[in-house]
Amino acid sequence: MPSVKIPRKSTDTDMTPFVDIAFLILSFFIMATKFKPPEPVEIKTPGSVLSQKLPENNAVLITIDSTNRVYFSVMSEKDKTKYDAIINDINTTQSLGLTPAEIQNYRQTYAVGVPFGGLKQLLATNFKDQASLKQPGIPVLDTLNNQLVHWIGAAKRAFAGEKGFKYLIKGDGHSKYPTFEAVISALKKNDEFKYNLVTALDDVPSGSEFSKAQYFVPENKK
Repeated sequence: MPSVKIPRKSTDTDMTPFVDIAFLILSFFIMATKFKPPEPVEIKTPGSVLSQKLPENNAVLITIDSTNRVYFSVMSEKDKTKYDAIINDINTTQSLGLTPAEIQNYRQTYAVGVPFGGLKQLLATNFKDQASLKQPGIPVLDTLNNQLVHWIGAAKRAFAGEKGFKYLIKGDGHSKYPTFEAVISALKKNDEFKYNLVTALDDVPSGSEFSKAQYFVPENKK
């Protein structure tokens, strides 16, 4: 039986049509693309997240209630010596004459909302009974006597070098802007221009773990 020879075909592919298409596409992008003008300075914008859970360490919480009273709280559960550093700083700079027992009691004091003149009475009270004391709030509205400036300064020195240290501001929805502005002014006087606002998440099931938690939004810069 005679053998059948299959004719060989060239394996070379004519690329001319592909090259033409590539040049057409390239020409289109060159003509249609608008190039970004160079920026006068290089800016590295910070990242952001939608919400983060309220930290338990390396933070200071400044609270403004519905009657515009201001409270100062330290959040440092892992390192209680931060409390000691802050209260000793305040005791020395303000000449308060606090006793060792009163200084020790500050570790268990959740929030300070009194002028310097009332701090000794607050710390002389057992922390379990402090909730029954009516604190008038830290004076902030008088620009010549914004005592929050000293608390923030003491915290800044105590937490110096700590990574991730944050200033948190928690304000009631009915608090007034002048009080908030005075709080920001106290931060500025300590050359602190970044802070976080504490919020609650909307549209979460009532009674759930999310509804019990508190959150803060990314840093604001002033």
